[in-house]
Amino acid sequence: MCLYVFVLKSMQSKIFIIGTGPGSIEYMSQRAINAVKACNIVVGYKTYINLIQSLLDEKTVVSSGMRKEVDRCGEVINLAKEGNVVGLISSGDAGVYGMAGILLEMLAQSGDDIDVEVVPGITSALSSASLAGAPLMNDFAVISLSDLMTPWEMITHRIDKAAEGDFVISLYNPKSKERVEQIGIFRDIVLRHRKPETPVAIVRDAMREEQQVTITTLGEMLTHHIDMTTTLIVGNSQTFVHNGRMITPRGYKI
Repeated sequence: MCLYVFVLKSMQSKIFIIGTGPGSIEYMSQRAINAVKACNIVVGYKTYINLIQSLLDEKTVVSSGMRKEVDRCGEVINLAKEGNVVGLISSGDAGVYGMAGILLEMLAQSGDDIDVEVVPGITSALSSASLAGAPLMNDFAVISLSDLMTPWEMITHRIDKAAEGDFVISLYNPKSKERVEQIGIFRDIVLRHRKPETPVAIVRDAMREEQQVTITTLGEMLTHHIDMTTTLIVGNSQTFVHNGRMITPRGYKI
């Protein structure tokens, strides 16, 4: 009887929504690694699944392509309802433009009572900032240029207010093959409030083998290669560059 109860508890369904950080396993938290190991099924975008492949031996893996986020979350919920411990993989932090909000919203609508744990990860803003120096030492805003879910008018409004408020800006999804003009509009809006000499970090594939870090200026940023694997960090009025590193003063008397 005791053995039966133990087995029943060990098979209790659960969903881990796991932030895997920039991509390399060495930048995952120990909790994230343990969560992956605790799952019998792992679900995620195939590119992110491939980055943690060495953790997935003897696990059932369900992968899919881009723009299948809702479908993946539905699959995870169904698998958990069948009694599985399921890991939903999200790059960066699952709660920052990631999978956590989608899945939790779907559970809220369905009313399904499933144990869920959101495991945090290093965001692109933080990994890119560490490579650029210390640009986020003071207040900053994170903005995505993707208008798939947010109206473009709202995005431009937020850009203008963040620039007016002198926030350092960490920019996600700056440019894709189809969306090429928005990055120029972003730059022009920020230039209304900041000097062309304002430092800008262009970080591609942070913490991955293809990693590239370029320190440039707001006026010159569009002369550099920018794509969907790029995060930009635009300094505020106090940000400066020393020895190739961006520094935003916190205000300490040094």
